[in-house]
Amino acid sequence: MINYKDLGLVNTKEMFKKAMEGGYAIPAFNFNNMEQLQAIVKAAVETKSPVILQVSKGARQYANQTLLRYMAEGAVAYAKELGCKNPEIVLHLDHGDSFETCKSCIDMGFSSVMIDGSHLPYEENVALTKKVVDYAHQFDVTVEGELGVLAGVEDEVSSDHHTYTDPAEVVDFVTKTGCDSLAISIGTSHGAFKFTPEQCHVDPATGRLVPPPLAFDVLDGVMKELPGFPIVLHGSSSVPQEEVEIINANGGALKAAIGIPEEELRKAAKSSVCKINIDSDSRLAMTAAIRKVFAEKPAEFDPRKYLGPARDNMEKLYKEKIINVLGSNDKLED
Repeated sequence: MINYKDLGLVNTKEMFKKAMEGGYAIPAFNFNNMEQLQAIVKAAVETKSPVILQVSKGARQYANQTLLRYMAEGAVAYAKELGCKNPEIVLHLDHGDSFETCKSCIDMGFSSVMIDGSHLPYEENVALTKKVVDYAHQFDVTVEGELGVLAGVEDEVSSDHHTYTDPAEVVDFVTKTGCDSLAISIGTSHGAFKFTPEQCHVDPATGRLVPPPLAFDVLDGVMKELPGFPIVLHGSSSVPQEEVEIINANGGALKAAIGIPEEELRKAAKSSVCKINIDSDSRLAMTAAIRKVFAEKPAEFDPRKYLGPARDNMEKLYKEKIINVLGSNDKLED
């Protein structure tokens, strides 16, 4: 059993409390490798932002659970080396699909886990979430549950439709499970292809597709039922069109890749939404930088020469999200 506190990590409890009181959201960035982790930590330190390092089940298998434990501990040490005296870093399991997966992560030093029973019948979702909560809370690990289904594809998580969260269910779910935060469905979705062209309209000024608005009435309904309770938005990448265009201009084939407008995420961040998940944007920033190097320097084969620019581009993106979308900059104590 590895206690996350011995790694220098924190859970989400105090972090979310401060975010709701301050009207901002915590960035939850997924990572799979060293370059992504370096970029996340550097961006968080330079903007003085708390941060959640998210790992999906697939990323955990890719990176190896033992290496992840040391990467998380290294992330805290790296933040201090960069000049952050009191970093606030969470290691979070994204979309845990079973009690066994969540237990394994808790035992290996994760400070927060998500159990996603949203695809199950309601009572089964409640029972599974409560089982994870009962185990996690023994070790002061926080738990995120989910009500509602997001469309799209991300690693092992996929659905061809979305089901909005029913505000009438949230009090019962939170009361019965004891979860610490709740992921809801209001129209965000996983992946870089969040909407079909038919669901969008064309902006006459830019010629780009604009997606349908998020269901803020559902969010308002949830907040009315659960005042002051931490809400989470998954599938919240904006899919920056400049990165998509760079990818396509250098041999890529991302057609009709559309994300969530940043102005809608800014609005959500000022509410009880205190954690916003971003994954696809990082993948796009990384891929765009690598493709550009390969196109401009086809003889290049030193990984540092293309992963370095990719790391820099991701750091730039993370800073932009922290400062201009989530508002979590300048929130760390010196």
